[in-house]
Amino acid sequence: MAHDDLAIIDMSPFAGGGPDADAVVRRIQTACLNIGFFVVTGHGVDPGVTDRLYRTARAFFDQPEGDKRSLIGRDRALGGLEFAPLLQEALAATQGVATPGDIKESINFGTRLEGSSWPSQHQELHAACMAYFAEMERLAKQLRHIFCAAIGLAPDHFEPGFAHHLSALRIINYPAQTEAPLAGQLRAGTHTDYGFMTILRSEASAGGLQVQRRDGTWIDAPAIDNAFVVNIADAFMRWTNDTWVSTPHRVINPPQSMRGSARRQSIAFFVNPSNDTRIECLPAFCPPGTRPRYDPVSFQDYIELKTRQAFAAALS
Repeated sequence: MAHDDLAIIDMSPFAGGGPDADAVVRRIQTACLNIGFFVVTGHGVDPGVTDRLYRTARAFFDQPEGDKRSLIGRDRALGGLEFAPLLQEALAATQGVATPGDIKESINFGTRLEGSSWPSQHQELHAACMAYFAEMERLAKQLRHIFCAAIGLAPDHFEPGFAHHLSALRIINYPAQTEAPLAGQLRAGTHTDYGFMTILRSEASAGGLQVQRRDGTWIDAPAIDNAFVVNIADAFMRWTNDTWVSTPHRVINPPQSMRGSARRQSIAFFVNPSNDTRIECLPAFCPPGTRPRYDPVSFQDYIELKTRQAFAAALS
């Protein structure tokens, strides 16, 4: 499959202003309207920070299973560490499809989210998460400014809602598959993301991210060294009255010929506003004489609604 649909966009001219900056805005706007995914380079994220997090997370995942699970049930604290074992989640349930558990495990962290208290032996991982989190906060703010330019808003329009944001970092390990997956089982089932946007750093390996075109066909997302895949998520699609699209995506299994190899590790940064942020149709997407598709809602109520929908789908 080709990945021509996912534009690869150098962000660096945006900071300089002028016609080149306008071209960046137009390309990102087109991507958000057509498929909701794009790839950014020229973002200024320190590759050493990314490499450090990859290395320390890999060491965590290489521990014995019992050591990883020992984190579960520890004392709770803001900014703590969560571990989600293999097969715990089946993301396709959020689309109303019942499947076996996804073939992945993950570390989850957010500076304003609760987790298990950090054990002393994982302080290097903690420091790596904090450094990467800070880089993603900066990149997310720059992307929001680009979105505002595309929509015709003041550059800081969204910033009050992100002053106490609830963004989350998830480092995902997709182990080499030594046995054939069960029927319908993937590394990550088909789903959309719930929040504002997602910024993903992934490896070039067999069994990677796929994005669904509007005609239902699937395309492979490119994994480019020192680049990030960005996608619009459900809450931001609602802000735009469903004009900018939050697109289903999945992580497929490696081919049978690569069984026992093709391990993969990804880092996802889920950009979420604060709980009391009001999600309301932006005027640019609701011309006079028309009504928005959705009533205003707080981000907290919106996430609770999405969670209930996913839970109902999982039970159906």
